[in-house]
Amino acid sequence: MVRESSKIGIQTAASPKHVRAAVKLDEVDRVLLEELAKDARIPNNALAAIAGIAPSTCLGRVRALVDNGVIRGFHADIDPAALGMDLQAMIAVRLQANARSHLNRLGDDFAKLDSVLNVYFVAGVDDYMLHVATTDSAQLRDFVVNNLSAHPAVAATETILIFEHVRPRGGTA
Repeated sequence: MVRESSKIGIQTAASPKHVRAAVKLDEVDRVLLEELAKDARIPNNALAAIAGIAPSTCLGRVRALVDNGVIRGFHADIDPAALGMDLQAMIAVRLQANARSHLNRLGDDFAKLDSVLNVYFVAGVDDYMLHVATTDSAQLRDFVVNNLSAHPAVAATETILIFEHVRPRGGTA
C-alpha cells in the first residue's frame, strides 16, 4: 500500500495501519487498471471505448476504484535532478528493538523529512528503506547524520547510492 505525500509526486510505503482488504475486481476493472497504468492521462472516453463501456460507466468505475483504494493516486513523476537533487540513495534503516512498537509513527515521521521521496516498511534485517534525493554528498551525509543516526529509535543505517533508475515501459512502478 502506498500513501501520497504532499511532496511533488512522492509516495511512501504504507505502514500496517494503512493496509486494506483485497477488493474484488472484474475483467472491466482489470482493463481499466491496465490502461491507466500505461497512461494515467488517457481521456475518459478513450478509456471507456477500450473497456467497451459507456463513458459515464467508466467514470463511475474509476471513481469506485479510487474510493476503494485500488487506485492510490495520480501524480507527476518528476526527475529529482531537474530540481537540482542530482544524488539519489536508498538508505536501509534498522530500528532499536524497543522502538518496534512505534513502527507506524516512525514511518510517517520518516516520510515528513526533507529529501525523502519514498518510505518502504520492509521484511528482513532492516525495518525501513528510504529513497532520498539530495543536491550532493555533503547534503546526503548531513541527512543521515542529523535525521537518522541522531534519532534515538535508529540502531543502524546503510546507504546505497543510486546511479540510475530505469522504469519499466508502459508502467508506473
